[in-house]
Amino acid sequence: MKYLKQFLIILLISFIGEILKAVLPLPVPASIYGMAILFVCLVTGILKPEAVKDAGKFLIETMPVMFIPAGVGLMASWGVLKPMLVPVVVITVVVLVAVMAVSGRVAQAIIRHERSKKSNE
Repeated sequence: MKYLKQFLIILLISFIGEILKAVLPLPVPASIYGMAILFVCLVTGILKPEAVKDAGKFLIETMPVMFIPAGVGLMASWGVLKPMLVPVVVITVVVLVAVMAVSGRVAQAIIRHERSKKSNE
């Protein structure tokens, strides 16, 4: 019953994101609205992490399975993708390196901030 309640909370927040997508004329996916709402609810304390923790862990554990249909779709459209293979690979590598660099810099900044906060105390 605990899992059902947690999934229903996540689905409700996702549904609110879908409503916002339909109402607001912004080019933002409904899933982003839902994640932002969930984040705000968790940060402000409106929703306790324990209220969605187990369902969230389950969804994260099953996430690799969700990539199978995308991989099959890529294989099915190989004929269309083949002429564009070099540009797609170059773009993928550049974006991968950029994301890794930005993530590393942000992580370093957070670690430095935490260290300076501890040393000031």
